[in-house]
Amino acid sequence: MASTIQSALKAQKKSLRKALGGTLNALPSSSIEEQSQAITARVLSLPAFRRCNSVSCYLSMPTGEVRTPALVDAILQSGKTLYVPKIQSKDGTMDFFRVYSADDLASFPSGTWGIREPSDTWEGQRRSSALASSVDALDVILLPGVAFDRTLSRLGHGKGYYDRFISSYTSSGRPKPLLVGLGLREQLLESGEVPIGDHDWKLDVMITPDEVLEDIGRVAT
Repeated sequence: MASTIQSALKAQKKSLRKALGGTLNALPSSSIEEQSQAITARVLSLPAFRRCNSVSCYLSMPTGEVRTPALVDAILQSGKTLYVPKIQSKDGTMDFFRVYSADDLASFPSGTWGIREPSDTWEGQRRSSALASSVDALDVILLPGVAFDRTLSRLGHGKGYYDRFISSYTSSGRPKPLLVGLGLREQLLESGEVPIGDHDWKLDVMITPDEVLEDIGRVAT
């Protein structure tokens, strides 16, 4: 019975990814850029973001999602500690590594899916990981996705990288970071339209160009 439910859920997710993929691939670059600018402004004015000391932000793919170069630059200029994701090809997991400066960021080579990824070292020293016991807690994670809905459900690309990282991070005894999804208006669906399973983490905040959706019980004003 459980395997049947899991198979149905997997099929629903695959179908939704395919449907949204066509929509996102057809979006003009100018629309994505305009929406990304509006989303960046909303993130930077979010009270929880303004209060935080450390934040992880994804480095965006060339197409099909909210662009983050301006947001990443603003985080670095703000003096907050910035982490970015890197997929560990050996075991298919994802870790978050610190970005030390704009020059550091500019040196990143292109990795999986055309996304720039940090090297293992910076200026001869091993790069800090958000999972290291010696670093302060991660306050906010800014997440991409294929689709989102108004109940703060998120559909990723199907690899489970973020869900596994968050589970690993919290199982070590650290407090859960605030999970903030960034989505184009075409990616936000109505309540219940994004299928989720037991291992899928819900967002705390969802930001589009037009609005901010919050789980009031989780987000301090």
